[in-house]
Amino acid sequence: MKRYVVGLDGGGTKTAVTVADLSGNILTAFQSGAINPNGEGIQNVTTNLASVFTILKEKFGEISGCAAMCIGAAGISNPAAEQIFKTAAADSGYHGKLIITGDHITAFYGALDQPCGAILIAGTGSICYGKNQSGTEHRTGGFGHLIDDEGSGYAIGRDILSAIVREFDGRGASTVLTNMVYHQLGFSDIDRLVGFIYNKATNKRDIAALSPNLTLACEQQDRVALKIAKKCAGELEKLVIPVVQKLGLQKESLALAGSILRKDAFICNELIHKIASDLPELTCHEPRHDAAYGAVLIAMESLKTL
Repeated sequence: MKRYVVGLDGGGTKTAVTVADLSGNILTAFQSGAINPNGEGIQNVTTNLASVFTILKEKFGEISGCAAMCIGAAGISNPAAEQIFKTAAADSGYHGKLIITGDHITAFYGALDQPCGAILIAGTGSICYGKNQSGTEHRTGGFGHLIDDEGSGYAIGRDILSAIVREFDGRGASTVLTNMVYHQLGFSDIDRLVGFIYNKATNKRDIAALSPNLTLACEQQDRVALKIAKKCAGELEKLVIPVVQKLGLQKESLALAGSILRKDAFICNELIHKIASDLPELTCHEPRHDAAYGAVLIAMESLKTL
């Protein structure tokens, strides 16, 4: 039986799964639904994890061929999360080595070619995490959309919606974002927009899904959009500075990860400009590998302790 390791990157909107042999060569990769216990109901998390195990069985036969599995998930600080994952794995017939950690840890392992440095992730949520040569760790952000996640896709979507209602009231400047959002959602009046925002079925992913409009608006030099992009970059830099300063990483590297930094050049370039000014010796770069492969590396590392 061919043995393998599995890495899961459970982000806010989807779960990326990478399977590799014991030498780290990728065998397959696929996606499943989100497994963030703070953003999904327990039943959804369980169902989405079960789907992962079903696909593994279809591709590799007996799940006993999995030597180790690492689940990196958003919302892991939720005390109930670990037990949810363990129960879902056991119910799917997996009883092997299981490592459960934050998705910022798996992203860190995948992004850097060295054991120290930092990673900034700006996707549906936002977080910065770093580790120095002594093994000391520090993180900022990642406390969820209700009280944090500044600079994230959710925060951008929220600011876009705020700009639209401010324009409607006459409290804010006109913006092309209004028509863009109305077109995306399929309606064109403020009452339906407010109904969408406060509908119990609307979740943080739905708000974050509005964020790509910011890039399009910035390309048109929309002043409101450019202001939001600048605010976003400033909030993201605020996540980076305390991590770098506390850990003494001023001369190390910072990986920039997540859909916001990957897809929005206005925010990413503004952030890099700010960091170059305030932390001139810190090197910014794209991740070397993704978080799912980082989870694979953690799973492989765990086997060395056996």
